[in-house]
Amino acid sequence: MRFEVTGHTAYAYTGSRAFDSSQSTIAFVHGAANDHSVWALQSRYFAHHGRNVLAVDLPGHGKSEGAPLSSVASIADWLIDALDALRIETAALVGHSLGSLAVLDAASRYPQRVDRIALLGPSVPMPVSEALLDAAKRDDHAAFEMINGWSFSPADQLGGNRQPGVWMTGNSMRLMERSRPAALYTDLAACNSYADGLNAAGKVRCPALLLIGQRDQMTLPKNARALVAALTDKRVVTIPDCGHSLMAEAPDQVLDALREFLFAAH
Repeated sequence: MRFEVTGHTAYAYTGSRAFDSSQSTIAFVHGAANDHSVWALQSRYFAHHGRNVLAVDLPGHGKSEGAPLSSVASIADWLIDALDALRIETAALVGHSLGSLAVLDAASRYPQRVDRIALLGPSVPMPVSEALLDAAKRDDHAAFEMINGWSFSPADQLGGNRQPGVWMTGNSMRLMERSRPAALYTDLAACNSYADGLNAAGKVRCPALLLIGQRDQMTLPKNARALVAALTDKRVVTIPDCGHSLMAEAPDQVLDALREFLFAAH
């Protein structure tokens, strides 16, 4: 589905279902240099089980126009603008990595618009190494290689996806390679500079789910501890032997946790 947000055309995958104003809405927000496709299983499930689904492409990503947004706060504002454009009063927000920070920020500053949040691969703060930032700034392919190497657990780098024929690391690399110039650097710089995470968490009043990969090397599990402590109403699920690419590495576990959490709201 294409729609206008702040003067630019935006895209959101809806699970091939038309928007139904009688149903609740779930918005899925991808991470750095990704797009809506990372949510293929989870978004499609909810679209076919009584929810409006918006798996968005952020500006400058996927099929959405405009320049990539340079801060977590501006991404959070854009999410609310997207809800406004579609006349959605409230929604559940689900975000991965950079998307988890944007979802957190939106819930803290727009509490009346967000009824619950799910944060996948969260970290507060979310520091990015100088080597990775430098490579991304130069549009060096080494940045993609570093991310791919750190995003999957050792076992999943060898394969073994439950769906035959799926090459997880290869798919991840192709997705990043088709991102626009400067998108990865802009995204990583936004993660690295976001300093308001704990303050934002303290202001969140809706229920929160945190999904953490036990073997995550991009956003270390220990870096989520302060975030967990700052949230008031939270549930934490740690997926064993899983890295940062939770939706690809553990699709069923992610879906099961989201299903239990999001359906409990109604």
